[in-house]
Amino acid sequence: MKILVCMSVVPDTTTKVTFTDNDTKFNTQGVQFIINPYDELSLTRALEIAEKNGGTVTVATVGTAETDAVIRKALAIGANDAIRINAEPKDAQFVSEQLAAVAKANGYDMILTGRESIDYNGGQVCGLLGALLDWPSVNVCTKIDIQNGRAEFERDIDGGRQTLSSSLPVVASAQKDLCEPRIPNMKGIMAARTKPLQVIEPISTDLASTYVNFETPASKQAVRMIDAENAGQLIDILKNEAKIIA
Repeated sequence: MKILVCMSVVPDTTTKVTFTDNDTKFNTQGVQFIINPYDELSLTRALEIAEKNGGTVTVATVGTAETDAVIRKALAIGANDAIRINAEPKDAQFVSEQLAAVAKANGYDMILTGRESIDYNGGQVCGLLGALLDWPSVNVCTKIDIQNGRAEFERDIDGGRQTLSSSLPVVASAQKDLCEPRIPNMKGIMAARTKPLQVIEPISTDLASTYVNFETPASKQAVRMIDAENAGQLIDILKNEAKIIA
């Protein structure tokens, strides 16, 4: 069984976000990058499935050479090999088209992604890959398994939990509670140095979107305490100052 895990390389959650070039580019100076946490869950579950059913796990990411160290961590966790598409991950459509091309060329049985990346929070890649490959796709899964040659899923929905079954090949995205992420050990770290990391050039594709500029959220204002007996004052502030009620 061949499983492809799609991985984003994202800034650590402690990163102070700033922008350059007139607020059109993220400032990477001094930023520590990590495996997207949701993708780390999908990688761990892929390894568990491969160990149980027999097979291999390949990690793929769209990124420049600066992401290689983070990709090596995925190899240290246990992935058999990795593919880096040598391009900036411009938007979800671009990333999905690059990953779909890799999938078509290598004949995977299952593709796992995270539910979203923690930098842009788009949550689009799983569905886009399903559409591009004409495969079924299941989003935000809390359980992913293979039983009798079919994929079994569970996911939370409004008011309950949904259980789904699908033929292979299939695309699915990982939600928290899917599994506990693995931590690379010394043996894995040493083995990662010699595991294959293939670098390929991106396919030609039209950009679906462009970024105009970025801005950080407004600073939090000081808290104003209103006496519980002064409901009228609170309503006046919400209506005439904050303008959040009519």
